[in-house]
Amino acid sequence: MRIAVWLFRAFIFFSLFAFALNNQHDATVRWFFGQEWHAPMVFVVLTAFAFGCAFGVLAMVPSWWRNHRLAQRRLRRRGDHPELADSALTPSSELPTRTDSHPPRDGL
Repeated sequence: MRIAVWLFRAFIFFSLFAFALNNQHDATVRWFFGQEWHAPMVFVVLTAFAFGCAFGVLAMVPSWWRNHRLAQRRLRRRGDHPELADSALTPSSELPTRTDSHPPRDGL
């Protein structure tokens, strides 16, 4: 499986590299108020891709924070992680042990 992943990565890299070599002519991006940007097509596409990735990551941040807070709240409620619980200042020898844990299932 690792070989297939690396072959896929190599295919993507060489495809993008060939795209860059084939699109070296200048492109003009026209902004508002008569502003223009002249750059090779590869840089225009790369810039658009980078801004799209940054926008996607920034759009996901609020839901990541919300899910992180919910996961912390669940862990505190269950008591699995004493460092997140309110009783984190108690010594570890005084912490109760869980007796309802199940042994791992075979085959998974």
